[in-house]
Amino acid sequence: MVEDIIIAMLWSISPFGEAKVGIPYGLLSGLNIYLVFAVCFGANVLVFPLMMFFLEKLNTYLLRWTFYKKAAIYVARKAKVGSGDKIEKYGFWGLIFFVMIPLPGTGVYAGSIATYLFKIKKRKAFVANTLGIFLSSVIVWATTLLTMKGIN
Repeated sequence: MVEDIIIAMLWSISPFGEAKVGIPYGLLSGLNIYLVFAVCFGANVLVFPLMMFFLEKLNTYLLRWTFYKKAAIYVARKAKVGSGDKIEKYGFWGLIFFVMIPLPGTGVYAGSIATYLFKIKKRKAFVANTLGIFLSSVIVWATTLLTMKGIN
């Protein structure tokens, strides 16, 4: 049980899944449905401060290396193309919507990068990302539970 909770939490922190993968993993592992939601949501929220620290402190240092700089420019362009119009047009609400969509390429990692690129105030962006993560987690949680009921 503890192992499954840790794995669900790690999926929720991972850029390869976030809570979109952590929640289904935890539910399909038979964990308590409320515990899964709380742990995966909480873990996913932790990504924002970690990403902001990385982008503000370590990113500047790492940009000195060509291979990192090329990768960072590629990611920045993808983030601007994917989220730029929505966030520039709708601001706070656009960021919530962008983070909320439970699809690959959206979520708190992309939301954090957009926050950094568009120089959105961190407190406002943290609230927007947290609300987006919450709504996305509710969508994934409810969909997974309903699917599991339908399968049984």
